[in-house]
Amino acid sequence: MSEQDKYNQTTNNKDQFDSGDDKQDLPVEDHGLRTTRLSGMYKDWFLDYASYVILERAVPEIRDGLKPVQRRILHAMKELDDVRYNKVANIIGHTMKYHPHGDASIGDALVQLGQKDILVDTQGNWGNIITGDSPAAPRYIEARPSKFALEVVFNPKTTTWKKSYDGRNKEPEVLPVKFPLLLAQGVEGIAVGLASKILPHNFNELLDSSIKYLRGKTPDLLPDFPTGGMADFTKYNNGQRGGRVRIRAKINIIDKKTLTITEIPFGTTTGSLIESILNANDKGKIKIKKIEDNTAENVEIVISLSAGISPDQAIDALYAFTDCEVSISPNCCVIKEGKPCFLSINDILKISTDNTVQLLKKELEIKKHELLEQHMFSSLEKIFIENRIYRDIEECETWESVLDAINKGLDSYKDRFYREITQNDIVKLTEIRIKRISKYDSLKADELIKNLENELESVNKNLDNLIEYAIDYFKFIKKKFGKGRERKTEIRYFDYIEATRVAATNQKLYVNRIEGFAGTGLKKDEYVCDCSDIDDIIVFRRDGTFIVTKVNEKVFVGKDIIHIAVFKRNDDRTIYNMIYQDGHNGKALMKRFAIKGITRDREYDLTKGTKGSKVLYLTANPNGEAEVVTVNLRHKPKLKKPVFDLDFSELAIKSRNASGNILTRHNIRKIVLKDKGKPTLDAQHIWFDKTVLRLNVDKRGQYIGSFKGDEKILTIFSSGSYRLMNYDISSHFDEEPLIMEKFEPGIIVTAIYFDGEKNNYYVKRFEAEYTEKIVNFIGERPKSKLIKVSLHPDPVIKITQVTKKKKIKSEEEIPLKEFIDVKGIKARGKKISQHNLENIDWIAGEHYPPIPPEEENNSRNNNLKQPVDSNVKKSNQNFDSENSKQISLDF
Repeated sequence: MSEQDKYNQTTNNKDQFDSGDDKQDLPVEDHGLRTTRLSGMYKDWFLDYASYVILERAVPEIRDGLKPVQRRILHAMKELDDVRYNKVANIIGHTMKYHPHGDASIGDALVQLGQKDILVDTQGNWGNIITGDSPAAPRYIEARPSKFALEVVFNPKTTTWKKSYDGRNKEPEVLPVKFPLLLAQGVEGIAVGLASKILPHNFNELLDSSIKYLRGKTPDLLPDFPTGGMADFTKYNNGQRGGRVRIRAKINIIDKKTLTITEIPFGTTTGSLIESILNANDKGKIKIKKIEDNTAENVEIVISLSAGISPDQAIDALYAFTDCEVSISPNCCVIKEGKPCFLSINDILKISTDNTVQLLKKELEIKKHELLEQHMFSSLEKIFIENRIYRDIEECETWESVLDAINKGLDSYKDRFYREITQNDIVKLTEIRIKRISKYDSLKADELIKNLENELESVNKNLDNLIEYAIDYFKFIKKKFGKGRERKTEIRYFDYIEATRVAATNQKLYVNRIEGFAGTGLKKDEYVCDCSDIDDIIVFRRDGTFIVTKVNEKVFVGKDIIHIAVFKRNDDRTIYNMIYQDGHNGKALMKRFAIKGITRDREYDLTKGTKGSKVLYLTANPNGEAEVVTVNLRHKPKLKKPVFDLDFSELAIKSRNASGNILTRHNIRKIVLKDKGKPTLDAQHIWFDKTVLRLNVDKRGQYIGSFKGDEKILTIFSSGSYRLMNYDISSHFDEEPLIMEKFEPGIIVTAIYFDGEKNNYYVKRFEAEYTEKIVNFIGERPKSKLIKVSLHPDPVIKITQVTKKKKIKSEEEIPLKEFIDVKGIKARGKKISQHNLENIDWIAGEHYPPIPPEEENNSRNNNLKQPVDSNVKKSNQNFDSENSKQISLDF
């Protein structure tokens, strides 16, 4: 073949491809090489492959919640089950009869099933989802179906079967699972152009939700992770695409220098978590001295903080920069009716529950049929023996005549049965042995038939009340298998952590004021302050303009820099005091302002914009301090007052865009600081949001009070401990405090608690000590618990007691101030009564949180307008003066 002929053949094949001809592609010889075009292959084979991966490997079937490999493993385990454990290697080999993808994929899938602790009962080292340790080799570990799996997963009578991949065996098309297994286990799979990620849910909550659905209510399901931790499901979106779940580790403060992590986020391990913490420390995002992994049965990662690091800020930094907080996006994709389908969690629960109801119905119908057959044969047997029909066949010579004789003997009884008597029924009667006929007990037969009728009646009742039967079934499963499967993940609402507020100061900021450069790499120039590499900096220039830009190694920010600092966005407590000259030889103006929201790298002008304007004086005051300055004017004839003082506290704080007030129309020679002054801002008002367990200044939740300086917050917890805390909004709370209020030195705490060692109720009064440690005031004795606590100066209780011998009930009021003196915090206290206590109630009032300033002003205005009853007014005045705080726990 010539070169021209080869070219023409190649061209013809190309034209065939371009024309869309569906004929099989032909091999092409070009320059001695054999070429095969892939158009048909890609068109058909790739689609077949993608469909196969989606349907047969990666995405679970909605009816039983299993991937094919999981279904085949469970089927193989059921075939091998003889109550004893089987070697995993043996299970893998047996599963290979049904699964064509090798032992590695089967082994990995079996380990995952075993670690979920639902369907597989394991023995040996199966690895650890917390530490990420791998399991032992398959020859060393064993497994068998769990009791739960045997109860709810397998039933050959209701299973639909199909041939295995090689046609030699039968395997289930789907297993008859009577439980929302897919939601309990969760699943993750990646197919061709498709992925599925369903988060695990709590075992008991799934059963409760199924019951709720069957009763016509809408279930409210949220995931529960085996690793515990805390999770914010605000944007869960019912498990659909576009949703997001934020999961955090549980971090406890041991003391000012030590943190412990006791639960980790789902999808992480202790090893990966520690590595992320070390990486953040190496990058300077957080500052830790050392980290220790003491994890054994439970997670325990001990973090020692560097000197001068706040534990609350360190916790926020761990959440912001490490895997102590992770975000998971669910994608609920399942196989439904042979096609991939995107559903919500509630949809899956409803389909699974409906499938369970249908399976229960099918089981009942099968059982009903079996009972009817047993009842029919027992009745036939009774008639055959008691009426001696077997004697009618003694003279029969052929098999047909035997069957006819028995059939004729049963003619008068045929209307008693639910179906016609068949030849098989008659054949079974002929198979009854003479020994059984001779020892036939009519009373036992009647009892058996009666029991069958009772069972049949029960089955019919369940079929008529199928929904209630299904509800009872779910309750039975929960009672039998739900113990020890309580929720592990705490449902919380998280505040968003601003990274710049919690990042460690891992860099130093420098400035070259003459050339106009700033950054962390100008180490030969003027040092400004410590900062982090994600901070913003604010720069003021002599011409009255300022700019905010990100910290960099070296960045041009403009010449004639008069002030540079780290910028805190939305900071309304840093007040700038400024005097500037409006244009050349113009008047001098003064202003006070705060800078909150800005656009990064945009230039702003603080003056009126007149050409030649310049800043004469500028200070930044983090607490709104207002200094006093002395202004010296340039000498001028007939100038009456060349020197005068300016008190910035007399100047109102306005917007940064305000022009300011006229200070003088004369030229200023110099401005000298006379007095630093005091803060002019009010005390900071603090609220506590119970939803996210965080302090805030945004008026969310319960008002705590106004704070300034070194004032503290007193928090008392149900664990019988208290803690004095700063009013920093970064403070963390592991639980909601019983009492939270402004700490006043000398405050007396009254606590009633149950002493686990003495097995009795005690009361103690003590003065809260000024300490930053968590103080336990009921002791570390086992089973001790706090019953009631009060900050009332003169608390009174009423007890209901019963004498031990005569069982006489009586009530008594006890003024605790007279009953017990104030003692040390370690004192046990005084026993409340020698008799058995039934109840303890407060007589003196309850805990009333402080009134927010706006409501307090409104109530004062209302009191001026409306008359108030004198008795009510008097009692309110007395109560407020006592500042009563009382909290009760369950007695």
